[in-house]
Amino acid sequence: MSLNWDDPIASVRPDNKHKNDAGAPQPVVSESLKGLAGDDARYTLSTADVPSPAPVDDDEGLHGVTGLEEVEFGAARISVDDKQMINCRADLNQLVPFKYRWAWQKYLDACANHWMPQEINTNADIALWKNPNGLSDDERIIIKRNLGFFSSADSLVANNLVLAVYRHITNPECRQYLLRQAFEEALHTHAYQYCVESLGLDEAEVFNMYREVPSIHDKAAWAMRFTQSLGDPDFHTGTPEDDQRFLRDLIAFYIVFEGIFFYVGFVQILSMGRRNKMTGCAEQFQYIMRDESMHMNFGIDVINQIKIENPRLWTDEFKQEIIAMIREGVDYEVRYAYDTMPRGVLGLNAPMFEDYLHFIANRRCAQIGLPEQYSGASNPFPWMSEIMDLKKEKNFFETRVTEYQTGGALNWD
Repeated sequence: MSLNWDDPIASVRPDNKHKNDAGAPQPVVSESLKGLAGDDARYTLSTADVPSPAPVDDDEGLHGVTGLEEVEFGAARISVDDKQMINCRADLNQLVPFKYRWAWQKYLDACANHWMPQEINTNADIALWKNPNGLSDDERIIIKRNLGFFSSADSLVANNLVLAVYRHITNPECRQYLLRQAFEEALHTHAYQYCVESLGLDEAEVFNMYREVPSIHDKAAWAMRFTQSLGDPDFHTGTPEDDQRFLRDLIAFYIVFEGIFFYVGFVQILSMGRRNKMTGCAEQFQYIMRDESMHMNFGIDVINQIKIENPRLWTDEFKQEIIAMIREGVDYEVRYAYDTMPRGVLGLNAPMFEDYLHFIANRRCAQIGLPEQYSGASNPFPWMSEIMDLKKEKNFFETRVTEYQTGGALNWD
């Protein structure tokens, strides 16, 4: 299987109808936005027939089922048209028939690309880190600050999935992917712990940075607001206001937190790897970026599908609220770039990251049907597109092939 983990941006084709395979369309993207990581035709999705919400025949309100309802003997079999992304009343314990086949395919692709942190050789990293002249002080700050941010960030995302998002998504194939994503977030936290342990860093210092370093704390605190919103035990979807709240919080996590907040760190660590420094950590981050790209793409598909099924939510006022939220997220990440890189290093500097974040934000806006916010923004790191292309082979005796397949997906002929 040849996988492409680039951002899936496809044109909306309302004339295509797939009764049994609804997809979330991606808005049309201008040529100026192309080039970050390429377009992924594999996940081009089209508008499906959107069923009306199933009638509510009990006193539980308009919100969807949870999967914990009483098992009704003799109940009718469900059909694909009974399914919807939120507020669905169909049985959530029946995986099939699939309505969103793209969600199931993403689950299969993620399973086929399983990896473990300890499989990556970090001997060169350890030797370089222990060498007093191996890295500059600025390079060491970049490593420690990013391990500090990411080690708590993936835990925050996992908590958001398990404690908040999962219970409000009322589609079993999407829930199947969310379970895989939650595992991968735990795997990423394991990877950061493995790097910290391998380098002999102070674990308490690194893992507590989100409560000690202002630029890391501010991003974590920003994200926590939205987890607390969705995690409110009294919150349920089912009204336009609550559905908008859920959609806003999904955009906060998938577009801003995973789609913007991670990218300064990705560029910094991968840039070190390109210069043959901290290559083990860089390879860990390359695997992580591959996973996070898929997470974000899945979230974008969910967001766009909710918009299709609930067009009343996407009001002009709501779009302005989302734009303001994205711009706020960009500001936080720009501050993080200046904090981790107060001086130029590795051929990078903080103003370059400001340009890059504007480019990224324009792309994220386009992916959910919003206008570009930063006129003339361009990508100062075109090499990121090459690193995102994970079909490149590596020397087997130096490292693993990045496009790794688990045993069950291998062909032994």
